[in-house]
Amino acid sequence: MSQTEAPARAGRPKDSAATKELLLAAATEEFSEYGLAGARIDRIAARAGANKRLLYVYFGDKDELFDAVLARQIDVLAEAVPLTPDDLAAFAAARFDYVLANPQAARLAAWRAFERAEPTDAEQRSYKAKVNAIAKAQRDGKIYGAIPAMDLFAIVLRMTESWLSAPPALRAVAGKDPLSSARLRQHRAALIDAVRRITALR
Repeated sequence: MSQTEAPARAGRPKDSAATKELLLAAATEEFSEYGLAGARIDRIAARAGANKRLLYVYFGDKDELFDAVLARQIDVLAEAVPLTPDDLAAFAAARFDYVLANPQAARLAAWRAFERAEPTDAEQRSYKAKVNAIAKAQRDGKIYGAIPAMDLFAIVLRMTESWLSAPPALRAVAGKDPLSSARLRQHRAALIDAVRRITALR
């Protein structure tokens, strides 16, 4: 082995990781715009500026790539909006802020719900951990315990998206700009108050 070969080989893992990240980011954009069925491997590779063959090498087929994108989104959301089981109002507000600031994530979630009936293992683990944490907070007497943890979490999740995914006709009732800063502040305050009320100890 020559001395010039070692640095080249040592650099490959770093280049490989960077290429995978570029492909994953490009796939996230593609899937959020076109969904699983409409996404094209050629476009993903072109977005990433990478060889299409590498996409198959790193991720397998398009379905596996979609799973990888979903798994990454779970990690990103968990880091950006950590669950606070004893303060679900704070969690709801943080999740509302995240969904508002990341429309790409919201579009991806919508495509996922539309095109995939079966959950991934990563999705199930994520939700199970959150439900268990809420159930523990209830057992510890930190939040209202009469609503089953599963239902309470489902309700809070939907509440965080209630205005952002409201029917167009309902949003139109709010006036010309249903996403104005004033309207969003008002809804955010209402969201926090509502979650506090359903989780407060009686």
